[in-house]
Amino acid sequence: MARRSQGVPQDPGYVPSRNSDDRLIYRRAENGEMVGYTPAEYGVRKDDGGGVVKPVNSSGGLLFLSVLASLFAGGVVYGIVRIALDGTWNILGEVWWVIPVGVFVPVAAWSSYFKERRAEKLRKASNLARPVE
Repeated sequence: MARRSQGVPQDPGYVPSRNSDDRLIYRRAENGEMVGYTPAEYGVRKDDGGGVVKPVNSSGGLLFLSVLASLFAGGVVYGIVRIALDGTWNILGEVWWVIPVGVFVPVAAWSSYFKERRAEKLRKASNLARPVE
């Protein structure tokens, strides 16, 4: 095929190949077969990462962790308000690290939840099983 003809439909039913940016991730699905997922369909990391504790990677579990992290962030805000009302600003010198953690953890938790939720919807639309590893 000539270079100028690439990407031009040649036959009825022609489907252009996927972009090289859209590489597939091959993982074992719940039904035991190897399936290729796009990064958007794969979602958050599914393997255990070699850790002692198996990570939470279902949308329900991530939602629970996101709500829990948001409650923690609310506690951080409450603590800052109490410090401001009491005028005990010297306490922040000892626990300043709680403020960035109180912001970062909920943001990371909610972004992981939304990433996995979007991946679940894409897998359902494509009729793909959930990857398990």
